Amino acid sequence: MRESAGTLLYRREGDEWQVLLVHPSGNYNRRAPWSIPKGEPDADESHEAAARRETREETGVIAGDLFPLGETILQKSRKRITAFAGAAPAAATPTCASWEVDRAEFVALDRARELLHPDQAVFIDRLWELLRQKPSSPA
Repeated sequence: MRESAGTLLYRREGDEWQVLLVHPSGNYNRRAPWSIPKGEPDADESHEAAARRETREETGVIAGDLFPLGETILQKSRKRITAFAGAAPAAATPTCASWEVDRAEFVALDRARELLHPDQAVFIDRLWELLRQKPSSPA
């Protein structure tokens, strides 16, 4: 089974929780759903290290402390995604730092759930449960 690891970085903007998402580039992806920043781990790389690297490579944002959000399996490709979450750095300004993405931005949680690949929506649900338990920070 193919493996992928990524992050769901979050921040609070006023009364609204937001998460960092990316959209895959290329004309063939014009209508494709958004994703958490993610990619395949190198042979000797942990899932968390891969998630950090991919987030930096795709968005230019360097993740701080992370905690596990578990896994999901994409139904169509059968790829397993392991996700980590953490508070976005205060000065985080995402950019399209890789040819792989044409958009990288913070999106309100409700909107993120609509944009995100349906098989990855479980990560929004898990994060939201943690944010509801500890409104200031789930870490």
